Amino acid sequence: MNTLPARYAVVGNPIAQSKSPLIHSLFAQQTGEAITYEAILGAEDSFESLVGGFFGGGGGGLNVTVPFKQSAWAMCRQLTPNAARSKAVNTLYQREGELAGANTDGIGLVRDVRDNLGIEIGGRRILLLGAGGAVRGVVPALEEESPASMTVWNRTTERASELARDFSGSLTAASIDELRGQQFDLIVNGTSSSLQGSLPEVDEAWLASGCCCYDMVYGDEDTAFVCWARGAGASSAADGLGMLVEQAAESFRIWRGVAPETGPVINRLRTRLPGRP
Repeated sequence: MNTLPARYAVVGNPIAQSKSPLIHSLFAQQTGEAITYEAILGAEDSFESLVGGFFGGGGGGLNVTVPFKQSAWAMCRQLTPNAARSKAVNTLYQREGELAGANTDGIGLVRDVRDNLGIEIGGRRILLLGAGGAVRGVVPALEEESPASMTVWNRTTERASELARDFSGSLTAASIDELRGQQFDLIVNGTSSSLQGSLPEVDEAWLASGCCCYDMVYGDEDTAFVCWARGAGASSAADGLGMLVEQAAESFRIWRGVAPETGPVINRLRTRLPGRP
């Protein structure tokens, strides 16, 4: 008899737009796991008490999104290696009576780029745009794919430098001026610009022959970054809907011990987006 807790949720601010409840309900139907999953609006001054109350009330697991990933990391008594290295947590659960944290964002990105889209990561020159929790969470998984190099740019140079220091030896920070003359095989937008319908600072000259562009944000229609990439001649351009489903699947596996199939769920979500055919 399955004695695992049945209640799960995602917490963030804002949260009304989250597709995580739909994704996990589809996973539950597919796998026969009896769970509930809800979206919870969090506040920065009460995040810790929210988490404590959720697990104290018998909750089984929480997904964590903007702006709480680094706060979640700081709360955990146990961390997976990727979460410890990235200093950001998007999946909370209990292990041996202690709060434990994982980061499944990087696994989600890698699986979508490498497996779903068929884009090689190993041996490629990668440019990461942004230095917040979203980018922090994916660097360890990208490291494991052995890219030729990883460079990070951020509007605030010091944040990029801090991130590069945390991943010393595998990540280099660069200013816009320092990016001149450089080209990349994979450019990942980890800024929040697409949420506002705007672009980060980008330059067509960064695109090497065959360059692929990936936006960690998704929307009902193509994001501004995806539109720019296509116009700039990128070999391929994709948004982060597949990453969202893949990271959710890994969270589901951690909580329930069952790995759901992601392809049918990605296809289902694509057909539900208003701006998609």
